[in-house]
Amino acid sequence: MFARKLRIERVDEAGQAHACPIHWIDNFAMRNFTNDAIFDDTLPVEDGLLEAGFRVPLEDLRPAMEGWFRRKGYLKPAETLRITELAG
Repeated sequence: MFARKLRIERVDEAGQAHACPIHWIDNFAMRNFTNDAIFDDTLPVEDGLLEAGFRVPLEDLRPAMEGWFRRKGYLKPAETLRITELAG
């Protein structure tokens, strides 16, 4: 089910990428466990690493995670989120 490995990074205002802490990723995954079934096939693994099934649309995942991280105050206004699928 969790066939894809995704790198989740916060990109700061200087363009430097930083692995998102696992508690950020876990917070998003747990919220979506009950509120948005499209992201149920996700598993936080460690800082900056999320495993996901093929049903999870990456084009929807980044804006959803970024929006949640902003609402929680994890991302500063000038920061963005980068999601990269790792080669298997």
